[in-house]
Amino acid sequence: MQFSDYLDDIARATGFLSRLPMPARHFEGHDGSLARASGMFPAAGLIIGLCPALVVLILSTFDANAALTAVLSLAVLVGVTGALHEDGLADAADAFGARGGREHMLEIMKDSRIGTYGVLALLISFALRGLALTIILSVIGGWSTCLVLLAVAAASRGAMVWHWNTLPPARHNGVAASVGAPEESARTLALASGAILFVALITLTSGLLTAILSLALMAAAAIQWTAVVRAKLNGHTGDTIGATQQITETVCLTALALLL
Repeated sequence: MQFSDYLDDIARATGFLSRLPMPARHFEGHDGSLARASGMFPAAGLIIGLCPALVVLILSTFDANAALTAVLSLAVLVGVTGALHEDGLADAADAFGARGGREHMLEIMKDSRIGTYGVLALLISFALRGLALTIILSVIGGWSTCLVLLAVAAASRGAMVWHWNTLPPARHNGVAASVGAPEESARTLALASGAILFVALITLTSGLLTAILSLALMAAAAIQWTAVVRAKLNGHTGDTIGATQQITETVCLTALALLL
């Protein structure tokens, strides 16, 4: 691959995962497949994570309240991604929380309405992330919290690719199926780059042991979630992929807050 191919993949991955505008030249003649571009999900995560990181940096420079800074940074993150992953978490929670078989759960995921389980999942996820970021910001400061946000954004999107590649499609007419499953090389690249970026950035802020422990907990969460999805659906959907990002991000931020 040429350097321009990597730039194309980063732009395509970022465009898929967020609402950030990407130059049109990176999409000319492209068929919409993410089979190769999914390997750049961690890099796209860095770009997406820059937005809430800048909010933290600016507000912490003016000694703004840590809790308010944390909530505002999460609000910006939701705006940048268009709540793409939160939607997946809510739909997956509604489907798995309801009684019924595989087809019933898939039907619930297709329903645009949100139920009790989805609301609770979003509330718990947002509360844990907001509280964890407040603690992290209070303990290590603005600059280091920026690096934490970048690290978690990269690694959690690497986890998405692993989940996506590990399971077959639960249905063949969904968004995840339409853009193609990640290639083996893309999965390897996403996992390796996500893990390396995470360990490097967290080591700078909190030490190597904290980085390894929090990464291990993130991996355990991704593995357990994937096992649940396999048992329930025997395959992934766009919602379960998005939920993977939310679950691993929430677990990792909570772990870091506890470990600091």
